[in-house]
Amino acid sequence: MLFDELAISKEFIKNIKSLTYTKLTQIQEQMIPLALEAKNIIAQAKTGSGKTAAFCIPIIEKLEVKKFRIQILVLAPTRELANQIAQEMRQLSRHIHNVKVLTLCGGVAFKPQVISLQHEAHIIIATPGRILKHIREDNINLKHLNTLVLDEADRMLDMGFYEDINDIIQSLPSKRQTLLLSATYDDNIKKLANNFMQSPILIKSEVLHERTIINQTFYKISNQNKSSLIPALISTNKAKSILIFCNMKITCEQLADELDDLGLDVLSLNSNLEQKDRDEIMVLFSNKSYPILIATDLASRGLHIDNIDLVINYDLAHDINIHTHRIGRTARAGNTGMAISLYQDEDEEKLEDIKSCFADISFEEVSNLSDNLSYTIDSDYRTLYINGGKKQKLRAGDILGALIIGVGLVKEDIGKIDSFPFCSYVAIKTAVLNKAYDGLSNTKIKGKYFRIHKK
Repeated sequence: MLFDELAISKEFIKNIKSLTYTKLTQIQEQMIPLALEAKNIIAQAKTGSGKTAAFCIPIIEKLEVKKFRIQILVLAPTRELANQIAQEMRQLSRHIHNVKVLTLCGGVAFKPQVISLQHEAHIIIATPGRILKHIREDNINLKHLNTLVLDEADRMLDMGFYEDINDIIQSLPSKRQTLLLSATYDDNIKKLANNFMQSPILIKSEVLHERTIINQTFYKISNQNKSSLIPALISTNKAKSILIFCNMKITCEQLADELDDLGLDVLSLNSNLEQKDRDEIMVLFSNKSYPILIATDLASRGLHIDNIDLVINYDLAHDINIHTHRIGRTARAGNTGMAISLYQDEDEEKLEDIKSCFADISFEEVSNLSDNLSYTIDSDYRTLYINGGKKQKLRAGDILGALIIGVGLVKEDIGKIDSFPFCSYVAIKTAVLNKAYDGLSNTKIKGKYFRIHKK
């Protein structure tokens, strides 16, 4: 099915096509027509199936932008996912003037959110704990809300948000549309849906856990040689973008130090970091400035990063759902990918659960690994930090223009540009990084000089 066939405005279709969307994914084809009819929906689909657009498109089409009040609430389990949903929502609504999308997440200052809420918004995207705090302090007006979305509902339940979600729903109008999206459809999800959804339609993506595109290999190891195996795993698989999962924050930091000592460029992501630091880490990894990201399961959901060659489970996940979400970071949107898991004797029970869900897995001996010392994973890009962003009306097009017209780069030298309220990041080919840094440091952008830093 093509986007032209959807019952949405011509301007919307034109904007969607400008974002390189072509054909609807399976979950989009199933969900969008029903959501446009205001049906309550339970959608079972994995991350990477196009589910964000599946709920964003009908929400935006039905939005009454002239009525400046909160009409839609999207709940997400993590700040990272909330921010990514907001970014996609803003891109998809570019054809409509003055749509205000506001994120309400923990880990950032509370009072500026209160001030923003005083000026209202059309769409709120929030984590459960933070919006519940605003509700209890009477900072937010939800009486005009007509649509509730729970994205990755199973993950929110795993994180202990059941009571928070229940309390939030009690404060919402009973007459509303509800869209619940989840990678699994177990008893907890059924209980949640039964408590607050009226006559929901259940849809499932048939490609939910497509096993043929993720090659899974398991290695039995001793704890003493775990970190020393990583270079061999990378070179054997000729990987250029690697995501490594650990179960604990302290393990992430220890592994990052050990790989750094081995001469590898690594980033480490965990919940101890401030939001601005987490944003920066995700930018540097997603724009291919750093080849390796080490993360806790904070990063196993909702991270829209394309072209990850290799996922390594440094520690086996605590349950099968987490394992499935981890390996789903590779092989996104139909691409093939590789997932490697390291296990020890005490992991036998977890291993049996994985075997029962995935038939196409292989077991290899560590002795068969051979570290190719000539293999390098130096990044093709590095990143420049600019101390100006959306609050200074600094847009990606302004930065691109300054680099091409002012500095003399060609478009092929410039990678992904990310803008935040008070700063921006631009990926630059490593070969011309110094030229870009020197030139941009001495070039005005929109009539103003900005501080530039290499990252």
